Amino acid sequence: MLRADKAGHVGSLDPLATGMLPICLGEATKIAGDILSGRKLYRFTVALGSRTATGDTEGAVVETATVPEFDGPRLSHVLSQFHGPQTQVPPMYSALKRDGQPLYKLARAGIEVERAPRNIEIFSLALLTSSSSRLELEVMCSKGTYVRTLAEDIAKALGTCGHVQSLRRVYVEPFGDAPMETLESIARALEAGTVPVILPADAPLQHMAAVSLDSRTTEMIRHGQPITAVDCGTAGRVRLYDAAGVFIGIGESDGTGNVRPKRLFNDAR
Repeated sequence: MLRADKAGHVGSLDPLATGMLPICLGEATKIAGDILSGRKLYRFTVALGSRTATGDTEGAVVETATVPEFDGPRLSHVLSQFHGPQTQVPPMYSALKRDGQPLYKLARAGIEVERAPRNIEIFSLALLTSSSSRLELEVMCSKGTYVRTLAEDIAKALGTCGHVQSLRRVYVEPFGDAPMETLESIARALEAGTVPVILPADAPLQHMAAVSLDSRTTEMIRHGQPITAVDCGTAGRVRLYDAAGVFIGIGESDGTGNVRPKRLFNDAR
């Protein structure tokens, strides 16, 4: 609909999930990895007392258990145990691949394979509402975190089992307050003769220092050559702009004025 020559989504969503899914169009697909590394905020509901094959309502119930009584302090104590860096074993029903085959396809065939634990981090985990059989939670987490697995682990820590009943990705950093479109809203806008707002390719890279180049250094960078005497005292990845202020890609600065190209754009407008 937007006539992009290529596109890619950033971060898969579970089948039952709703919420933000960043889409990179054209040259912006080159910065998909930078967006993917951002933190995610999820709001989810855990149904206590039953566990499913998929970890959510999409799968058949494979275990039931009584739900012990718990009060606010007990629940707060359990949730506090999940804060910070930790490891998590990905579920079989996931888009991760083994020998080129998505794990969920193996799971549907009744095949279970060993999955290596992955390093994740929970930055915040807050209780929104609770009842004797249900918890509504909000979590800010790192990339690679499976909320379904987190929900099962929380239920287990409470002395029962559980699964995700609803899941919404509220946002992906740095798009916390960005308006979202649906396929339907894009179609309506185009039918009305208007174009949906598409963020520029450098919008999610504002945490990087900006480096302005002149015509000579722009040409050098475009030919893959490092440049010197650039007014950039920040070490790390930087945004590169030509003399007209057009974003041309990402460079790597050593913090002393030396910058080498990392990922260049043919056209970022």
